[in-house]
Amino acid sequence: MVKIEENCLDLDTYLKLRASVGWKVLSEEQAIRALKNSIYTVTAYIDGKVVGMGRMVGDGAVICYIQDLVVHPSYQKLGVGEALMKQLIEHAESLRLPDTELMLCLMCAKGRESFYTRYGFIPRPTDGLGPGMIRYLNVNNND
Repeated sequence: MVKIEENCLDLDTYLKLRASVGWKVLSEEQAIRALKNSIYTVTAYIDGKVVGMGRMVGDGAVICYIQDLVVHPSYQKLGVGEALMKQLIEHAESLRLPDTELMLCLMCAKGRESFYTRYGFIPRPTDGLGPGMIRYLNVNNND
């Protein structure tokens, strides 16, 4: 059974889970700042072992982003991602002010779209929405 704990994601767990799925390596300072500036985190456990995590960023009123959702490869397809998503969505809903709309967004890894559409997320572009976009700022920028 998957157990979810809120707002206890630590630096070591964050970095190890990111590495388990081959995400970009972060400096320790980047990871510390990312965790500090998260508005909500969830950590998933099976039999006391950390198996996944999720992280939300945003303003908590108009827009929030599910910034990270990671399930260790050995524990994928066991309901961990579902438990994390449900908890993240429930938290976002709790932030929504009465009679308002809160945008809950994410950028998913290629090939993972069908996982997120199960939770009501829509791929962009659509007739009314342009594509999601990104720009990487790094030492190689020539701006």
